[in-house]
Amino acid sequence: KPITYGVDICIQSATKYIVGHSDAMLGVITTNRKYSKCVRESAHNLGSCPGPDDIYLGTRGLKTLNLRLKKHEENAHIIIDWLYKQKEVDKILYPALEKDPGYKIWKRDFKGASGLFSITLKNTNKNLVYKMLNNLQLFNMGFSWGGYESLILPINPEKIRETYKWNNKGMTLRIHTGLENPHDLISDLKDNFKILKGLK
Repeated sequence: KPITYGVDICIQSATKYIVGHSDAMLGVITTNRKYSKCVRESAHNLGSCPGPDDIYLGTRGLKTLNLRLKKHEENAHIIIDWLYKQKEVDKILYPALEKDPGYKIWKRDFKGASGLFSITLKNTNKNLVYKMLNNLQLFNMGFSWGGYESLILPINPEKIRETYKWNNKGMTLRIHTGLENPHDLISDLKDNFKILKGLK
């Protein structure tokens, strides 16, 4: 609830968790009273006009948002517990973990987490990683997140070293944990982590 922390205007994507089914594009602007009038007037003057179908899909998603977010977080923790035991995994980046450097800030400002996190792999052959990703059955590859389906994607945070110091040498994978059975997701990862070991 950023407004309670002194933020005047908060903008976020409703396409993600609010819609929750990857079938609409929406955004949400929340303001305090001081700025509500000028934001409303700006939206009107700029011609912001989401369609009625998109609005319906957004209000539909709000009805299950609480349940879905809890399940995303629960599934993420189950999968992370498994990933910690894998020799191929170097680090897990998820502020909701006590081991994470950002945990204190997360604990101060947030009531819960989502299913989105990243892992860095130990020095692994890129071709083996790409083969593993292409072989997954339950994880799709995509840039979005917040829907019901699980996603995995290689990312390159090292390319933004000008603004952020990145010391990890292995490949980084961004994982969005969806609403599928977490043990099925682990089974999918387990089967295909064998590729990283050169066993498949």
